[in-house]
Amino acid sequence: MEAKTKDLWVFIETNKDGSAKNVGLELLTPGRALAGRQGGGLTAVVIGYNVKSAVQAADIYGADTIITVDGPEYQDYTTDAYTHAICKLVEKYGPTSMLIGATNNGRDLGPRVACRLKTGLTADCTSLDIDEESGNVAWTRPAFGGNLMATILCPDHRPQIGTVRPGVFKKGQETERSAVIIREDIPVDQKDIRTQILEVIRDMNEENVDLEGAEIIVSGGRGVGGPEGFEVIKKLADELGAVVGASRAAVDLGWISHTHQVGQTGKTVGPKLYIACGISGAIQHLAGMSSSDCIVAVNKDPDAPIFGAADYGIVGNLFEVLPVLTEEIQKSRKLI
Repeated sequence: MEAKTKDLWVFIETNKDGSAKNVGLELLTPGRALAGRQGGGLTAVVIGYNVKSAVQAADIYGADTIITVDGPEYQDYTTDAYTHAICKLVEKYGPTSMLIGATNNGRDLGPRVACRLKTGLTADCTSLDIDEESGNVAWTRPAFGGNLMATILCPDHRPQIGTVRPGVFKKGQETERSAVIIREDIPVDQKDIRTQILEVIRDMNEENVDLEGAEIIVSGGRGVGGPEGFEVIKKLADELGAVVGASRAAVDLGWISHTHQVGQTGKTVGPKLYIACGISGAIQHLAGMSSSDCIVAVNKDPDAPIFGAADYGIVGNLFEVLPVLTEEIQKSRKLI
């Protein structure tokens, strides 16, 4: 289909209580820059049930317009209901591009919407830009197992759609602007929703690790030598009030749960402080943490690639360095 406007849309995914998930609010930041360069406005699309909180958040973080679809059939995410709602909105308003968070739901929703609208989709993006020559969105994502980054253009069909990893961008500054709010009523017959959530079963043995929301992360890689190495890392993390992360190598070796994994095949994070211990700095890992505000690397190999991404580096044995850091932090607390 052809675009009716030059507007860029950001899908604001909601929780069951109607609040906004962070990834949608994060995407308003690049959305603002891209919309301006496309010559259009920034629209947040909020779908869910009792979504007043999510609408307020989208307003605070800078949307020009907020289109909301609110109804009990949208309280639980279902592919059929959400695809129906978004496609109806796109057909009515005709945006030129759309950003969707690459969450479990977003990775399900994006391809279905793209197929229904007969347009393209670039999945799992880690960078966004505008191609100056064509004016198309330049979607950048890892390719060939993360060994290189591919930039993809969608010149022929609209809207251009991409899913973007959580944590790649940071939420912008809160604003006092007042967005135009458009409420759309798009009912969905229950018989058209082919799936139903009967029960949510949580694995009680699975750790609740909030890497994406952490302000400080202390991560370990192959260089920690085994599960005992993560005990040293955990002591430092506890003193800092940090979350423990890990490289894929450490996870694959079974030293720590995959819920701690940072990188291309794990979580993408952007904490204020990221401490990488015994991590070589392969591109797959850097893709998941390079947007951290401050990166500290601890590695005994002075030529490790991680030092090229680090703001501060300590060349040394982590089993000697980390206990000293932990002890010094403990001493500083006693002085406060």
